[in-house]
Amino acid sequence: MTARRLDGKELAKAMRAEVAAEVAKRTRPPGLAAVIVGDNPASHVYVRNKHKACSDAGLASWVHTLPADTTQPQLLELVAKLNADPAVHGILVQLPLPKQIDEDAVIRAIDPAKDVDCFHPMNLGLLAAGHPRYYPCTPHGVLQMLHRNGIETAGEEIVIVGRSNIVGKPLALMLAQKKTAKNPAAGDATVTIAHTRTQNLAEVCRRASILIAAAGSPRVITADMVKPGAAVVDVGTNSVDGKLMGDVHESVAEVAGWLSPVPGGVGPMTITMLLVNTLAAAKAIEG
Repeated sequence: MTARRLDGKELAKAMRAEVAAEVAKRTRPPGLAAVIVGDNPASHVYVRNKHKACSDAGLASWVHTLPADTTQPQLLELVAKLNADPAVHGILVQLPLPKQIDEDAVIRAIDPAKDVDCFHPMNLGLLAAGHPRYYPCTPHGVLQMLHRNGIETAGEEIVIVGRSNIVGKPLALMLAQKKTAKNPAAGDATVTIAHTRTQNLAEVCRRASILIAAAGSPRVITADMVKPGAAVVDVGTNSVDGKLMGDVHESVAEVAGWLSPVPGGVGPMTITMLLVNTLAAAKAIEG
């Protein structure tokens, strides 16, 4: 058996075309403002990719680059200006931030209506209650990848290896919730959150018809941990000797029914869902 490819690159291309078609109908394009503080190379690559994706889909985009010694009051002042700017519908502050800045304070300072990353506690609370304003980008990208490839989640046993606030926890909420008109991406699944300290991790993983690796540990998921025919989504992005590597060992391809690659899997979908959220924010703010 060789796993079928969950191609995030091609799906992202199709979904960005959908966004572009919606944007073209609007009098004013949705606007996304990105803020980056310092010289983290990975952060600059991510922001550059987001900026290009906005341009390709017809969204307005601005990148605010601040020096590494920026103070917290200076950053909060910029966030306040972006909150008040009617041309800006979405704001993202690229993490991580330098140590002199309290990330939580910055996240809370963003207007929840413009929090297109869905990091603000108010938006996370709405998500937990099943009434999401926006879906977090990476979890939503995972769900779109599954649903648009015809991989059913309702009633299935799903294991997520990873418990981060950005991926593991919100994805578990989305997958476990009941699908409604206000919560269309919900998964109706039975969900287990595991992690690298879970006892008998391999045994837990083998129960899953859908296994999602988001541990941030290179090649932690091996072939013996996968149920034959399972769909495996690799969310990991680890740098090993200068090479991008996922959380899933390449041998899993011989056991799984579906497998997303790294790169070219979830990464392009994350940026695409950011565009989706920015368009949704423009519709909510302007109608």
